[in-house]
Amino acid sequence: MAETYDLIVHGGEVVNHAGRGMADVGVRGGKIVAIGDLSQASAGERFDATGLTVLPGVIDTQVHFREPGLEWKEDLETGSRGAVLGGVVAVFEMPNTEPTTTDADALADKLARAKGRMHCDHAFYVGGTHENAAFLGELERLPGCCGVKVFMGASTGTLLVQDDEGVEQVLRHVNRRATFHSEDEYRLADRRGLARTGDWTSHPEVRDAQAAVQSTERLLRIARKLGKRIHVLHVTTADEVEILARHKDVATVEMTPQHLTLEGPEAYERLKGFAQMNPPIRDAHHRAGLWRGLAAGVTDVIGSDHAPHTREEKARPYPASPSGMPGVQTLVPVMLTHVAEGRLTLERFVDLTSAGANRIFNLADKGRLARGYDADLTIVDLKARRTITHAAQANRAGWTPFDGMEAKGWPLATIVRGRVVMREDEVIAEGTGEPVRFGETLAG
Repeated sequence: MAETYDLIVHGGEVVNHAGRGMADVGVRGGKIVAIGDLSQASAGERFDATGLTVLPGVIDTQVHFREPGLEWKEDLETGSRGAVLGGVVAVFEMPNTEPTTTDADALADKLARAKGRMHCDHAFYVGGTHENAAFLGELERLPGCCGVKVFMGASTGTLLVQDDEGVEQVLRHVNRRATFHSEDEYRLADRRGLARTGDWTSHPEVRDAQAAVQSTERLLRIARKLGKRIHVLHVTTADEVEILARHKDVATVEMTPQHLTLEGPEAYERLKGFAQMNPPIRDAHHRAGLWRGLAAGVTDVIGSDHAPHTREEKARPYPASPSGMPGVQTLVPVMLTHVAEGRLTLERFVDLTSAGANRIFNLADKGRLARGYDADLTIVDLKARRTITHAAQANRAGWTPFDGMEAKGWPLATIVRGRVVMREDEVIAEGTGEPVRFGETLAG
């Protein structure tokens, strides 16, 4: 008697831990239960992936969806709509909202807001502060929490732990891997006077490479002293790549598509405030250093740092313009373009966008296209040539720094736990996202 599945994705090239090859994927109860030739099996639903490539579901481990308090920039519904349109099955959302996500009630509020509204699976960071450091060991174990996030340098929002004593107190109380925005606030404060009004090319001078390097060196020293694991977000300097390569036992590394793709000063001259983010887009030397680190395996994960602001806010003359740009919807096409142009392999793309998150955050059932895991699939057309446009963006701000870029590769379907959520640029299963599960929080 032929096997029966809820869904069979057939005819595509599967890329996973076993390599690349033609295979069908059988789904039952939201889980992957078979990979191979399923031509004789029956299914309640079939997805024809002929000519397409079937990847493990892409996970974006750094997004700012701005809810609550800043919904005119973005909210959980619009942010997750952009995610699934971009082939992303799950996101980890940041705590610098209003109010900040720094206690159990605020985390519960975000989970309640997400229920029935978010289209992808999701987890939320708890912000680490001087005030809540003693409670972080309990907060990080709450269901739906992906870990603790600390800002060592001021960015959008009020969360800041700039001193070594504060960072040490946070790390003493956490047991999971803690995540850091690593820029030295003391150096940033000293250099704010270097900002030239209306000149965005001065942004990487104000927030210079040394501010990032000093902070990361301090962070590594504390982490090693305490024997704690850290995750350094949006690394931007060639210097940090070399430093972090010597500390892989305690530190994992994120890079963003923006820092790998855009380059100063050209990006600032062309995009002005729309190129402004923290840490900054840097020059060719640092961008080349990031690619060397990615090729050498120093980089563990790609995150978009999706952080929208309105066009009106971005049009303010520097330094009054806010830092941050959208990215969750463009992560896949931008990085697939780098694959097409030979800067990384498709297998390395998979490692950076699914397996890396699985390793770093101890995901319970995501991050692998393998039997027993959630049936999360990102189905792409590697031959597609599509232009990224402002008009196609789901984010409330309605823009992208990659407007006009020809993408070489495009997400055609997003499948989350066996449900086809997006197909051919249309969200067809709304509000079905659920909290991501982690090894450390299963008991919760």
